[in-house]
Amino acid sequence: MTRAQRSLAGRTLFVSGASRGIGLAIALRAARDGANLIVAAKTVDAHPRLPGTIHTAAAEIESAGGHALAVACDVRDEVAVEAAVAEGVARFGGIDILVNNASAISLTGTADTPMKRVDLMLGVNVRATYLCSRTCLPHLAQSARAGRNPQILMLAPPIDLDPRWFAPHVAYTIAKYGMSMCVLGMAEEFRDAGIGVNALWPRTVIATAAVAMLPGIDAANCRTPAIVADAAHAILTRDARTSSGRFYIDDEVLAEEGVSDLAGYAVAPGARLVTDLFLDEPGA
Repeated sequence: MTRAQRSLAGRTLFVSGASRGIGLAIALRAARDGANLIVAAKTVDAHPRLPGTIHTAAAEIESAGGHALAVACDVRDEVAVEAAVAEGVARFGGIDILVNNASAISLTGTADTPMKRVDLMLGVNVRATYLCSRTCLPHLAQSARAGRNPQILMLAPPIDLDPRWFAPHVAYTIAKYGMSMCVLGMAEEFRDAGIGVNALWPRTVIATAAVAMLPGIDAANCRTPAIVADAAHAILTRDARTSSGRFYIDDEVLAEEGVSDLAGYAVAPGARLVTDLFLDEPGA
């Protein structure tokens, strides 16, 4: 099968945190194939500083050629996630792909990270990833039996135990690496069932509304969410039985797909790009 022939048409994706940013970009890329999207996120009414709701996301997905179900869901809440999955299955007949995109971030040191924020990051990043994966598992297993190439994709970094990735923001690193450890464990646990489990992380900081709220980030030094969406599409159309347990970097995925010119993904072409957390600077 060639790259041009690979498609998510007719597949059903459950995407957490899909009301904006990277989650929405991944959903829109799948929508262009004609996929079904379950938009699971908390934002029902517009946030004063963060654009996008589950309803605006659903409208964009429908306009892009997909089929959308907007579900208000706090992905930390077991009952809410079970209800969202059940609603999605009732609407589309099953779930083939889970994208664990929802994430909370605070790049603060131990003394400056209150327990409420620690609990939020652990809840959204680790608990929600585990919970959504566990809840979708029976439907992914059914998808595997039907030969529909089921996959779980985590927006999580490769694990690097260098203390420099911990010291400035211990809580955030623990929370993100918790997602990464889910990849390590679940990829092996679900291998015989034919469910692929992988991680995807951007080479550079991605320009999203949430990142723009962090101090010291200039969008001109970032790439757009489209590069992560295109990489995710490439991963999700690969064979789950032979491509699992990997920690992908977006530009490396695109290189494997024969895409070498990444200039179109830059917010400001020619500007210096800032390497994302948990990755070494090129050439370092």
